[in-house]
Amino acid sequence: MATGADEWALEVEKRICAVPVGMHGWRIDRALAQLIPEFSRSYLQQLMADGAVEVRGVAQSKPSARIAAGDQLHVELRPTQQAQAFVPEAMALDVVFEDADLLVIHKPAGLVVHPAAGNWTGTLLNGLLAHHAGAASLPRAGIVHRLDKDTSGLMLVGKSRQAVEA
Repeated sequence: MATGADEWALEVEKRICAVPVGMHGWRIDRALAQLIPEFSRSYLQQLMADGAVEVRGVAQSKPSARIAAGDQLHVELRPTQQAQAFVPEAMALDVVFEDADLLVIHKPAGLVVHPAAGNWTGTLLNGLLAHHAGAASLPRAGIVHRLDKDTSGLMLVGKSRQAVEA
């Protein structure tokens, strides 16, 4: 069975974009933002930094590189680290109370609550996604507050939309 990371690796989409005459001389990042408008310019720049954009068989890492009419931009659209972070990871949660709407967890010091740069996996959010299936349909997996990584204490987690909003 594939792991979460393996599943994401399978979701690379390859696109080839022809540079129209009207984009001759444009910066490559600006052209990509126009040609692939469903993604942000910063995401497309990150793809360039990762070597996922090629022109004439050469990886383009500089967003300011100029393109010519007729160029073919080969782009590998990959999941971002942030998108890959929101996956279930089984972990031992110290559950103090649980019912259909609410979960009270004792968060130990050292456990990061939300995925972020430097901590994309192994977070409380990842554990909650594995703990109950409904977490995936709730904002922030039901987390309504946070404690710093080095702080221990009780955390309330909503298990229903009504509980999260209350």
